[in-house]
Amino acid sequence: MNARLAPLYEPLRSALRVWDRVSIYLPIALMGLLALSTYWLVRNSPVFTAQEAAAAVKHDVDYYMRKFTIKSFDELGTMRSEIKGVEGRHYADTDTLEIDQPRIRSISNMGRHITSSGNRALSNGDGSEVQLFGDARVVREAVAGSGGKTTPRMEFSGEFLHAYVNEERVKSHLPVVLTRGSDQFSGDTFSYDNVSGVAVLKGRVKGLLLPQTATKATTASASGAKKP
Repeated sequence: MNARLAPLYEPLRSALRVWDRVSIYLPIALMGLLALSTYWLVRNSPVFTAQEAAAAVKHDVDYYMRKFTIKSFDELGTMRSEIKGVEGRHYADTDTLEIDQPRIRSISNMGRHITSSGNRALSNGDGSEVQLFGDARVVREAVAGSGGKTTPRMEFSGEFLHAYVNEERVKSHLPVVLTRGSDQFSGDTFSYDNVSGVAVLKGRVKGLLLPQTATKATTASASGAKKP
């Protein structure tokens, strides 16, 4: 090599030696850079949970009815309930029907006829569970039992009643008046199970019991009365 060119090649040789040393660590540096970029992407990417991805079901009315009648039947074709109202609003998320001025007639599993009414009602899909609000009234008609014995007509009235038709239960956390035949009871809270025949009244409980002999005498006197 020409002695005059030697000083020019020396810096190039030094740069090549440095590059040889650095190139040994270059793959490791690239892998580290890739790992850091992946971590940054994961931290800054939006996370979609299952609840956020699915649209929340709102408690909105999906259809209205006015001056309507709904009848429900079992698998044998026997009518189990008839619901009438001035206006009805159905909520899809709970499958409930809110009714203005409801008139509900139901037939329990035991075949007993029960009528319910009030200013407003909230019923489940098949009418087996009904909440009545304002001037609420549930009536179970008299039932002829075995041996010719008749179970008297029973009526429950109050500002709120919760009726379970198939189970033949009625309850309320508000004052209720219970009328059974000619007898009448009232209490601050109330629950009744027709299957067991047990009524529970709590709070300020009052009762009016009329002897059957007095009732029969009054009935006979009224039937024997003549117009002047």
